[in-house]
Amino acid sequence: MSTLDQAPLGKNSDNPSQYSPELLFPIARTENRLKIGIKNAEPPFFGIDIWNAYELSWLNAKGKPQLAIATFFVPANSPNIIESKSWKLYLNSLNNHCFQSNEELIQTLKNDLSKAAGASVSVQLNSPEQQCTKGMKEMAGKLLDRLDLEIDPKQLPDAALLTSDTSLGIVEESLVSHLLRSNCPVTAQPDWASIQINYVGPTIDEEGLLRYLISFREHHEFHEHCVEKIFMDIKEKCRPSKLSVYARYTRRGGIDINPFRADYNAEWPDNVRHSRQ
Repeated sequence: MSTLDQAPLGKNSDNPSQYSPELLFPIARTENRLKIGIKNAEPPFFGIDIWNAYELSWLNAKGKPQLAIATFFVPANSPNIIESKSWKLYLNSLNNHCFQSNEELIQTLKNDLSKAAGASVSVQLNSPEQQCTKGMKEMAGKLLDRLDLEIDPKQLPDAALLTSDTSLGIVEESLVSHLLRSNCPVTAQPDWASIQINYVGPTIDEEGLLRYLISFREHHEFHEHCVEKIFMDIKEKCRPSKLSVYARYTRRGGIDINPFRADYNAEWPDNVRHSRQ
């Protein structure tokens, strides 16, 4: 496995002139999972990373440019994530490549991405006309951002900020914030997201949770790893019997990444874009 300093991220890159699946750069999930206490091969959650690519183009058999909005589903139990800039460069390498049919393109995408991720990646293509029928919708739940808090701008993520109150009984609720911001671990560029936390268990202290989420503003990590850290910290400190964490990040380089993690038989979230996406 290559190391992150070998990735194209943060470096000048030429636009590929021909189909180049070797551009895909896998990063093992293991190292970051060890940092948050996941020592087993099977993490204490299941989930999926939903990638939407808005700049996919290729040539048909007659050489005419084609385009689609592509959605990729990477299982959370895959050994690797794929570094996003390398994914973008790989998609660009298809711009001047001819495919006999959409089915051939989809199979090529599946094969290349599954090889890099180390697990089966699903692919869907939609035309702009098909995509627009999905509309736009914000996450459902109680908005934490309504709380009027004093915030320490230097606060880093600390699980001690998270508490729950067993005296209030067991509840089932969804909590939402649009104030999640983390930073790329290589370029330090900000990544913005909305996040939805669904749980069953003792009532989570909303002020502490919002402070915790806001504290990611100076945290440097990939999208998938941030969501897994949030999941693990809430699970340890608040002790819900059921928990899911879903973040929808804003688009960068024509791609948005939306990780989902759960420890119960939750339905996959709807892949519907938000106003900021």
